[in-house]
Amino acid sequence: MSKPAQLTAFGYALAGALGGCFSNALIYPLDTVKTRIQAATADGTSADKLSIVGVLSRILREDGFTGYYRGFTATMLNTFSMQYAYFFFYSFVRTSYLKRLAARRPAGSPPPVLGTAAELVLGALAGALAQIFTIPVSVIATRQQIGRSFDRPKRVSSSAKGKGKATAEDAEEEAEEAEEPYDDSFLGVAREIIAEEGVGGLWLGIRPGLVLTVNPAITYGMFERVKSLTLAARGVADPNARMSPGMSFMVGALSKALATVVTYPYIMAKVRIQARTADIEDAEVAHEPLPKHNAPHHKKHAHVGALTVLARVYRKKGLVGWYQGMSAQLIKAVITQALLFMSKDQFEKYALAIMIMFYRLQGAAP
Repeated sequence: MSKPAQLTAFGYALAGALGGCFSNALIYPLDTVKTRIQAATADGTSADKLSIVGVLSRILREDGFTGYYRGFTATMLNTFSMQYAYFFFYSFVRTSYLKRLAARRPAGSPPPVLGTAAELVLGALAGALAQIFTIPVSVIATRQQIGRSFDRPKRVSSSAKGKGKATAEDAEEEAEEAEEPYDDSFLGVAREIIAEEGVGGLWLGIRPGLVLTVNPAITYGMFERVKSLTLAARGVADPNARMSPGMSFMVGALSKALATVVTYPYIMAKVRIQARTADIEDAEVAHEPLPKHNAPHHKKHAHVGALTVLARVYRKKGLVGWYQGMSAQLIKAVITQALLFMSKDQFEKYALAIMIMFYRLQGAAP
């Protein structure tokens, strides 16, 4: 069997997945901080406590250094699977669409060429399909990053329920003793989600996740617009002219920042829904216990939607509340993009080596 001389489309997807995991691994503590700031809903929380430095200090104080890497395995799995799922579905929908277009053309006609708008629509559709299949891992990773220290209720063991203490100090001591050990492993968090929400709980945040598939389209549109303005400012008349690698990175980072500003409120709402802090806040407003949806004797509880989360945040904090944690999001996005840009060629070499090894093993198989 012949060996690949260059990367196939799946090889580029592998390189992208490896590069994404590498860049996310290097700045993972910042990703944990970003998620915790986005999920925090307490009204009395000061701005200092919700700053990057404040959250880093709190995690180190409460959970130690390992607290920075909560949900690391799930996040790496989500990054890798999302990249490959997106490419798989993009290839599928694009090939199917091109075949339909070709079937309507006269015999002997040149193959159809997709325009920018069609590519963006197909990319958004592929992103939506990838979200549907990979979002359970994202939900688990978000819960692991949040842990029990940010707006998460403490679960009391059944043996301790019903006991009373005379003083407030005794009651506090009883609560600490009664709290069940928290299993923050991948399977432990998955079991907790299913116990509280049912299997459907693994797809929390799917609606805002589908809305956020427009983010790449916005980024691409912004990139082309900023690129044309940059070239015009430099006196280059050809809008298709190439930019230097450094300028491409700067324009790409700016485009990503602009797209993040536009879609960030939904990013924040999605995290709160997945972390279930939105449901917790809803129960507190209604002075009700947090419902468990797997119990048949409970009336089914409708999860708080993204628009409800945004409306509540706006009433309490105004537009500023919609952008809580955006500085961490932007820093992470820019650093990630820089790392991906710097390591792109190297990970393409790694992907090619993996493919060559795969073809050799396959050729040696009986």
